[in-house]
Amino acid sequence: MIQNDTVISVNGLEKSYKNLKVLKKVDFSVKRGSIFALLGSNGAGKTTTIKILSTLAKADKGSVKICGFDVLKQADKVRREISLTGQYAAVDEVLTGRENLQLIGKLHHIHNVDKKANELLEKFKLLDAADRPASTYSGGMRRRLDIAMGLIGNPSVIFLDEPTTGLDPQSRIAMWNIIKELSASGITVLLTTQYLEEAEQLADEIAILNEGKIVAKGTVKELKKLLPYGHIELRFGDENGIKLACDLLSEYNVSLDEKNSTISIVTDGSIKQMADILNKLEKSNLLVLELSQIKPTLEDVFLNIIGEN
Repeated sequence: MIQNDTVISVNGLEKSYKNLKVLKKVDFSVKRGSIFALLGSNGAGKTTTIKILSTLAKADKGSVKICGFDVLKQADKVRREISLTGQYAAVDEVLTGRENLQLIGKLHHIHNVDKKANELLEKFKLLDAADRPASTYSGGMRRRLDIAMGLIGNPSVIFLDEPTTGLDPQSRIAMWNIIKELSASGITVLLTTQYLEEAEQLADEIAILNEGKIVAKGTVKELKKLLPYGHIELRFGDENGIKLACDLLSEYNVSLDEKNSTISIVTDGSIKQMADILNKLEKSNLLVLELSQIKPTLEDVFLNIIGEN
């Protein structure tokens, strides 16, 4: 039995390629049926982590357990529990969509493979294209087929390495819906991504990987709390009003946008500070046409953390 419903457990993971240390004591855990996003820039170590977790590479130090099985000592058992979809769809372009699924099904010794293939073709909205060569599929269709192929063995855990790379916005949103459905069905999803919006839309929990280290971890809400401040944006009626406001508020971090007649002010998020700003403007009879409060985004958090490391 998996304690505390933890399906993936990673402790002290280290990996080097020659003199380059790619992973430096990486620790995280993932709960059953959740979506966990590993977020980081190119070269941060995301793909290396996925390779180790999916038994395609060996760590130099540390331990990994998937569904209670050690990836090093019980690799065969781990492989029965997982599915891996890489950055590029690994479909056979000569075969049709149906044939791709049937081939994988037979390799998994799936009973009634034709029925299972049909179920997946329908689930991933590929029935109309089922008997066309995969070479005729769009990027989004190939990615859907690739994930369908990974699901034919009924995995408990699916690894998605940058699943929406190269997809158009419509296909990206369709892929997000598929990932949410996988999680809702009880499958644990670990995905890597460079897209902050993707992590924010999908993940129950996020770990930010930078230069081989986990530098922050938590839910989107928890990560945003790392930046307690936000911005307020003020719009004025004329150029003179903007310039006078900038002078009055010189003690604050103020950004000027003359084109839109606005200024943006970094605040600590407190009512007291906002009241102080508005009182200064009111005493000088400056008319504020519009006020907007802009809270920190995941991008603000990410850039702030990466900039500090």
